[in-house]
Amino acid sequence: MTKTAAAKKTTAKKAAAKKPAPLPEELEINRRREWRFDFPLDTLIEGSLADGAKFKEETHLENISSGGAYFTLDSGVVVGSKLNLFIELPEKLADGKKMRMRIGGITVRLEKPDKKTKRQGVAVRFSDDMFKVVPEKKPAARKKK
Repeated sequence: MTKTAAAKKTTAKKAAAKKPAPLPEELEINRRREWRFDFPLDTLIEGSLADGAKFKEETHLENISSGGAYFTLDSGVVVGSKLNLFIELPEKLADGKKMRMRIGGITVRLEKPDKKTKRQGVAVRFSDDMFKVVPEKKPAARKKK
C-alpha cells in the first residue's frame, strides 16, 4: 500500500468516526435563510389574477420574515402573481396612530386549498427593496343631504 492510499484510508476512518449524533425528533431543522415570526396581523392583499382581473382581499398574516410572508387567500392567485401587502401595524409601534406597512411581493409557492374553507396558503417573496409605512385610509365620509 502506498503512503497516499494509507493516508486516504486513515482520513476516511476519522471522518466516519466524527459523524454527528442524530438530533432529537422534537427538534425541528429550519433551512430558511431568514427567521420567520408568527405575527397574526390584519393584512389587505391587492393584486391581479391570472385572467388580469384585479382583486382586494383581507386576511391575516401567519408568519413573516425579512424576505417574505405566508398567509391564506380565497382569490386563487397563481405562482408568479405580483401582490401588494398592506400590513396593519400595532398602534404601539406607530405611536398610537393607525398605520400600515406596504410592501410588494411575488407569489413563490401555493398550498392546496383547504377542503372545508377553500382557502389557499400563499407564500410571497418580497420584491421591493424598501417598504413604505402609510397612514391607514379612512372610509370616505358621506355628505348629508
